[in-house]
Amino acid sequence: MQLPNQRGSYRQQQQSAGSPLAIRTKKHQLDTNMYTRVAMAHVWRKEWWYALIPFVLGVLPAAIWPSWWWLAAGLVLALLFVLLRSSQITAVTQVEQTKPLFERMSYVIDQRQIGLMQNEKEGRGMGVNWDMIGKVKREPDGYVLWFRTQEVPAEITGWRAWVARTFETPMFLHIPFKIFNSPNDQKLFESLLRRKNLLPALDAPADTK
Repeated sequence: MQLPNQRGSYRQQQQSAGSPLAIRTKKHQLDTNMYTRVAMAHVWRKEWWYALIPFVLGVLPAAIWPSWWWLAAGLVLALLFVLLRSSQITAVTQVEQTKPLFERMSYVIDQRQIGLMQNEKEGRGMGVNWDMIGKVKREPDGYVLWFRTQEVPAEITGWRAWVARTFETPMFLHIPFKIFNSPNDQKLFESLLRRKNLLPALDAPADTK
């Protein structure tokens, strides 16, 4: 998952910070355990069946040379796949490229982008354009904004491109209800999500006449 480049983004952040229409939140830090739990559930809901591929490859020789050892080999291969895929997700919280997502920061949100501000007065932070957000899910405690799947670079081709597309690490922003400064700010944010078609539109009130 590629994050937006922080270099050259400070001026843009300062412009957002100065906008009177921007929604500003309290500071918040994405918990690494929360990220791991949500990302793991997201991945294995979709990819559980991939673990069957190494299992089948492991037991396939049993059709020619019957033995319980092939079953054990299939189970070991499936377990290795699960461990490798899971470690790819947990590593996100440690690598330098994605560490900014797990720092304590406030959000400055407007029509153009979501500003992730480490220090709003100094304009330190980075911007996430709305076109980088693929979908939003409203949870009981807040909003989960999932990043879009990125295009594989043209220089990556063949099986490596397939692996990059299939086993991309999911990334998201978590915006809890509690960090909004007022209920009105939360309503404005949710209205913005609906205008961006990231949340379903509210049903029009029924005509009682």
